[in-house]
Amino acid sequence: MDTLYLKNLSLVQFKNYTEASLSFSKRINCFVGDNGVGKTNLLDAIHYLSLTKSYFNPVDQQNILHGKEMFMIRGEFERAGRNEKIYCSVRAGKKKVVQRNGKAYDRLADHIGFLPVVMISPADSALILEGSEERRKFMDTVISLYDKSYLHDLLRYNRVLLQRNKVLKNAFKTGLPASDDELALWDNQLIPPGERIFSVRQTFTEKLVPVFQEYYHKISGENETVSLEYVSPLFEMSFPGLLMKNRDKDRILQYTSGGIHKDDLLMKLGGFSLKKTGSQGQQKTFLVALKFAKFAFIRETNDIKPILLLDDIFDKFDPRRVTEIIRLVSENEFGQIFITDTHLDHLEGILKQLDADYKVFKINEEIKIIRQPVS
Repeated sequence: MDTLYLKNLSLVQFKNYTEASLSFSKRINCFVGDNGVGKTNLLDAIHYLSLTKSYFNPVDQQNILHGKEMFMIRGEFERAGRNEKIYCSVRAGKKKVVQRNGKAYDRLADHIGFLPVVMISPADSALILEGSEERRKFMDTVISLYDKSYLHDLLRYNRVLLQRNKVLKNAFKTGLPASDDELALWDNQLIPPGERIFSVRQTFTEKLVPVFQEYYHKISGENETVSLEYVSPLFEMSFPGLLMKNRDKDRILQYTSGGIHKDDLLMKLGGFSLKKTGSQGQQKTFLVALKFAKFAFIRETNDIKPILLLDDIFDKFDPRRVTEIIRLVSENEFGQIFITDTHLDHLEGILKQLDADYKVFKINEEIKIIRQPVS
């Protein structure tokens, strides 16, 4: 299996950092400090270098240090024995630039999956609490890390969907309903990528679910029944039939009401909605297990261990669940790990249980290394 780890990271005017440079252990790296000092921003910088975007804020320019015109992130990775230098910069009013070894990507999508990372964060609660868009985004992000054709289908589907919706909206404004011929033109472009996306999502969830359930039971130690079910209108009707059936409805609504852009993942605990019946600890266990399953899926599919980013995940977990998570991440199945926490003594208690090299960085007005790797 190929190795992947981040050797060093440099930031200029990114979020709350004027400038910072760090070099890392191959195994475990911990950022400790009070809330609001920028621990999570370091994880987000790593996420940028992997997926060319922030995990938390999709508007690139809002990640520039307040009052400045641009930010820059550089990282040197080792992947399969080769050094890979990645550069990302965003300048106000300019196109985002991502380079690999000095050469800029023409399409950012070509970089996705080359340096996989998996982030686990309190922000993941949106997967349970928010609408279906969050859960579709979860599926799309995982699959795009190993399937380039899926990503291209997804981009094409969204472009065509936008045009079809524009036709419906413009027709409504003029008072002349969009004709069948005009809608058929866009339907014929929407159906092929839509059907392929549906098929890939189906296969993905069938493989992911048993791995997710296994991780949940390991972490929780409970006999609770958890499930994750992929739901799509295409299970009930063919995509051409669905679009045809909904044409009059779409004309009234001024948007495309049926398709794979309405897919969802149903999350259940004991046969009931996780959102309605799950405790805070159960919901968090569900999310961590889901992300560990995502990690395992990418590892097995791409034959490489993603970098694991753990943002304040031990909060609100009982000691038994913390111990089990620590045991899991210390196993050889995982590679380089980055952890944030507010309490140094808490982190040190965790690190003592791990037989691995590590570095601990104290984050306040400056970044200090307070623990070096085990020799």
